[in-house]
Amino acid sequence: MPEPKKITTPLTDQVVESLNAGDNVLITGELYSARDAAHKRMVEMLDRGEKLPFDLKGQLIYYVGPSPARPGKVIGSAGPTTSGRMNKYAPRILQAGSKGMIGKGEMGAAVSEALKKYKGVYFAAVGGAAALIAKSIIANDLVAWEELGAEAIRKFKVKDFPAIVVQDCHGGNLYVEGVKKYQRA
Repeated sequence: MPEPKKITTPLTDQVVESLNAGDNVLITGELYSARDAAHKRMVEMLDRGEKLPFDLKGQLIYYVGPSPARPGKVIGSAGPTTSGRMNKYAPRILQAGSKGMIGKGEMGAAVSEALKKYKGVYFAAVGGAAALIAKSIIANDLVAWEELGAEAIRKFKVKDFPAIVVQDCHGGNLYVEGVKKYQRA
């Protein structure tokens, strides 16, 4: 198996274009956490022409609702949540400058088209490995909407955060390609 590609956020179009479905990556830099409630608020703000609480340009959104940190730790478990719930928001977030998202499960056709149009990438983090993933998060700061609890927007500083490119800006989709590879005739 080839060595994982090391990438650093914020991502550029050039980095996104270099990634293909099936690539293993290690992400270093910053990630922003956001789930359903935060996405709804962000899209409403964008649609009203308001400034978001952070700059989306080049950033990755991690679909996660982390558990509280134990004493002496930066974060508790931080595994990915199901991405399909963000299908209705992701195209608008990509249009506003985000370069992609991290979650689990396949995203819809509109997201695939937005990834192509806005040069974005969708990564899968391994579900069930929340404690392992948490070790890659070296800082955790509240950005907005503390009242949302685990769904508040947070900024994580990460080092070698493991992920797999599952939907790329070229139309590649590991979920589709993987099924085809093992189908019986």
